[in-house]
Amino acid sequence: MLRNYFKIAWRNLAKHKFISFINLFGLTVGLTCCLLILAYVLNELSYDRYNSRADRIYRVTRSFLNKDGVQSLHLSSIAPPFAPLLKNDFPDIQQITRVLPSNTTPMRYKDNIFNEQKAFFVDEHFADLFDVHTVAGDPKTALEAPFSLMLTEGTARKYFGPEDPMNKVIRVNNQFDCKVTGIFKEFPANAHMHPEVMISFNTLRDSAIYGENNLLTNYGNNAFYTYFLVPENYPVHQRIEAQFPAFIDKNVHFPGAPSDFKPSKTTRLFVQKLTDIHLRSHLDDELEENGDITRVYIFGSIALFILLIACINYMNLSTARSALRAREIGIRKVAGAERKELILQFLSESVMIAWIAILLAIGLTWLTLPWLNELTGGALSLAPLFQGKLLIPLILTPILVGVLSGIYPALFMSSFQPVKVLKGLFKAGGGSISFRKVLVVVQFSISIILIISTAIVFQQLDYIRQKSLGFNKDHIITMQYDTGLDKTWDAFRNQLLQSAYVKDAGRSSRIPGGRLLDEMGASVESGDSLRPVTADIKYLAADYDFVPTYGISVVAGRNFSRAWSTDSSAAYLLNVAATRVLDLKSPAAAIGKNFSYGNTKGKIVGVLGDFHFESLHQKILPMVLVLPRASQTAGSFGRISIKLAGNNLPAALTYLESAWKRFLPTTPFEYEFMDKQFGQLYASEQRQASLFTTFACIAIFIACLGLLGLSAFAISQRVKEIGIRKVLGANVSGIVMLLSRDFMILVALAAVIGSAVAAVAMNKWLGGFAYSISMSLWVFLGAAILAAAVALVTIGVQAVRVATSNPVKSLRSE
Repeated sequence: MLRNYFKIAWRNLAKHKFISFINLFGLTVGLTCCLLILAYVLNELSYDRYNSRADRIYRVTRSFLNKDGVQSLHLSSIAPPFAPLLKNDFPDIQQITRVLPSNTTPMRYKDNIFNEQKAFFVDEHFADLFDVHTVAGDPKTALEAPFSLMLTEGTARKYFGPEDPMNKVIRVNNQFDCKVTGIFKEFPANAHMHPEVMISFNTLRDSAIYGENNLLTNYGNNAFYTYFLVPENYPVHQRIEAQFPAFIDKNVHFPGAPSDFKPSKTTRLFVQKLTDIHLRSHLDDELEENGDITRVYIFGSIALFILLIACINYMNLSTARSALRAREIGIRKVAGAERKELILQFLSESVMIAWIAILLAIGLTWLTLPWLNELTGGALSLAPLFQGKLLIPLILTPILVGVLSGIYPALFMSSFQPVKVLKGLFKAGGGSISFRKVLVVVQFSISIILIISTAIVFQQLDYIRQKSLGFNKDHIITMQYDTGLDKTWDAFRNQLLQSAYVKDAGRSSRIPGGRLLDEMGASVESGDSLRPVTADIKYLAADYDFVPTYGISVVAGRNFSRAWSTDSSAAYLLNVAATRVLDLKSPAAAIGKNFSYGNTKGKIVGVLGDFHFESLHQKILPMVLVLPRASQTAGSFGRISIKLAGNNLPAALTYLESAWKRFLPTTPFEYEFMDKQFGQLYASEQRQASLFTTFACIAIFIACLGLLGLSAFAISQRVKEIGIRKVLGANVSGIVMLLSRDFMILVALAAVIGSAVAAVAMNKWLGGFAYSISMSLWVFLGAAILAAAVALVTIGVQAVRVATSNPVKSLRSE
């Protein structure tokens, strides 16, 4: 019997080729979108699960509270003394490991010199937690000895070519030599960190590099990512995290603090599950850019919405041709067919179309996946879709989609009364039409939500591009500062300024586009004494030339100056936001005030206009610029910023490289443009906008196919009415307006619903920016007008065709 159902289903599909094609096309596109988004969602959810012990690994994070008990900073890394103390105080911790990123690290083997961006100091227990697959060496012993390191296969080829890298010696950071003791395979793309060089953590115990004492006592350097392993199904939050306040009070001691002072009042520790880091952790110093679980929910919803639109489209088109099949249904019923058999007949047609659609969708997904990878910067593949646990749901999908999209048409058409349809008295109406109208409203509501969301995302991105940052980022390149310049900086800078291609150059601990994470206690003059400041004021080390290099305005006082000998030991620059938290009446009132920062006293010599050091996701924070004392220059600076004239960039870069190699012959010359770095801050939003645009276009296109079905159905029911109206003198435009009016009401209702939902959703999204646009009424009106225009064209083509037809043909049977 099933064979007969599918044979008849195939004949009906072949007989009504145009409608079958539209049905198949809509479902194929909908399923393709679902498969593409499913590949993205599965990839996001798979992060760090390649580790065999992933469900037992946790990361320790640290937060800081100001004097009012408000959290001012939450870091994903902690200080080095915590790890051994945690292992000692919590015996259920089976193993613990520390990872210290080395940032940009120059490494040299013979004439091969490279800056490694992903070098990490890793202790010997790392492989006890994380899966490290080696090509040579034992991951559990290779990093035990100090001054040893492991390389990825690609990094090893970069330095040694076809040579065997094992036991070769590499010069690291122009400071010490390390022996290659292992080669490991690159970490998977779905890992939250991707070390390419792993240096023995025990190397840090050397006092010339970091020092054993610092590892045991330095609670201020919170740069160590710390992970621990617990037994299966261990209640880590109750047994460990809940005990952290007492643990901190017992082990952490601040010099000069009162005997009854509790450190847990100013700092806290937390735990994060390894598999939660990528999607649920957005702390202030993540190892790499993480994803966002909200984005997964958004795109998962879009996939379901598009599939729902495609299924609704099938329902409308199937019911639209119900009149064509009414006589067939009547004959089958007279011949003895029961209603359940007719339902199975119609469901077999929808399941067959769904099966063909899923096969076409898999092929289309394979073709479009490279586009999605290029758009998202990911490395998605179809492989996860065909894993054992997903294979059965994938096989069942065509049946589910077929039943979902075909059940209503099957129930509707199987209810026809044979007497009426065989006498030509059949007329579909009543609740069925109302239900189909509801489906159209749902379709267009979803489409309008996507259109509005896309428009607002693009408006926000344009706002970001156009907004004044408070400094000039054009033609500025930034470079990693090398400590080899500590004693020769002035000579190096003078060498740069001899070229007409270079306007200025300065040094700083951080550069715009990064995060302001450093903070020390501040006090400001109040009467005859210094009053502690309760608010957090972030710290930036900067030299004399940082401010003019970026063109930051000085609104009161002056910049640091070499002409003032006291600046090198007792000068501070504040931004306007800092003067507000100091309760000063104006920026000018700050000039000359006594100010202490980090227990170093000095005077405020200038106030800078507020500028966006961080992205527009964050508010402008109060900040102080500190000129490092002569004795503190080493280690104070991390970046170099060079302002170019911009008239001949290739020649300027060639000149910079020659000057760099003259002063730092063993350090690679590498640079980035500041405007490019700022663009990367909003790369995820840009990708999101592109995806929204694509899926919005697909959604409204499929929705129009559904509207095509409903309008075709409705118009076919009014052919004789239109013929009579034409005989009585109605013109074409009047008939088109008559036929379009009901559908325009549906689109208007969809616009109201879609606008309300989009307003709520996008208001929440814009809340992620400290500086954002105000949603304009024109965006909502524009989306409604666009949807109405597309719908009108879809309906109008059919309405014009019917309105211009000869009324004699429609009335001759009367």
